[in-house]
Order: sequence, then C-alpha cells, then structure tokens
Amino acid sequence: MECTDDQGKTLLKLARRIIASRLGCGEPPESGDDHRDLQQQGAVFVTLKKRGRLRGCIGNLEPVGPLWQGVRDNALNAAFNDYRFPPLTAEEIDEVHIDISILGPPVPLDYADADDLLAKLQPGQDGVILRSGTARATFLPQVWQQLPNPEDFLDHLCRKAGLSDSAWRHSHPEIRIYRVQSFEEE
Repeated sequence: MECTDDQGKTLLKLARRIIASRLGCGEPPESGDDHRDLQQQGAVFVTLKKRGRLRGCIGNLEPVGPLWQGVRDNALNAAFNDYRFPPLTAEEIDEVHIDISILGPPVPLDYADADDLLAKLQPGQDGVILRSGTARATFLPQVWQQLPNPEDFLDHLCRKAGLSDSAWRHSHPEIRIYRVQSFEEE
C-alpha cells in the first residue's frame, strides 16, 4: 500500500491532534468520515521521539482497521500506554517529534544458519520480526540507524523478545522481513 505525501501529512496531523486533544491542549481531530482517502486497511506504527530519543512506539504488525484508525489508536498508545515510558504530559507535546511507519506485508526469510541470516538481511531497508516459541519482537527499519551492525541489531532484537542476545545464532528463530513507508514531522 502506498500513501501520497499529502496523505502522510494528514496522518501526521491526525496523530498530533489526537494526542494534543487527549492532553487538553488542542482541538479534537476529524472523524473517520473526514478521512475517506485513508480507509484502506494498513498495519502501522507510531513512534514518538523527544530530543532525538525514543519516547514511545506502538503499532500493529497486521492491519486491524482503516489506516486512519490505526494511526489514531497507535498515537494514543505510544503517548500514554507504552510501558517503557510514563504517559506523555502537556508540557512535552511541543518537544515531541512524530514518525508514522506504514508496514508492507511481512514475508518469511529462509536462511540456513546465522551467517546466512546476516548475509540476507538488508540493513536500513528491512524491518525484522523475530519469533521463537511464544517470544516475538520486531524492529522497524529505522532502528538500523541506531544499530547499523547486523549482529548488534539481532542481539538487541532477541533481548527485546525476552531471549538471550545470541538466540538468533543458535536457536534458528523464525524471521520475517517487511518494508515500510515512513512519514515524519519536519
């Protein structure tokens, strides 16, 4: 699914307005009827950063409704329900930078061993879902900016899933990759 730049700007405005409205420092966003061009199903993540550092990130790996609704719900969850951070405050809203990632469909990445996995990953382009038993985690492609070394990237992804850092080397977890279309505030 491809969104236009104008649709991306609309989604960013929606995310900011819904957060500001919840904080009592902005007008409520438009209703879903006002977003007829954003009714298509889409998996989406909303990332909040403050001074360049992560302040919240919540999303869905599979579509759960219209794109505008996914942005609305995930913006609120990133701001107020990301367990890694306290809820966003009205004092912080002007310091927060919003990034929206619309996910393409995840596809299995077949690999023989750890070296083959490293060779097949495309840093900076691939979002990665790692699953081992009931443990699962994902990193958006943007995470490669902080973790450009594929071994470090996979170590941290395993840790996020609650596994040992090196689980990707010896337990042959299921790996799925996806691409994103990303929109961020200027």
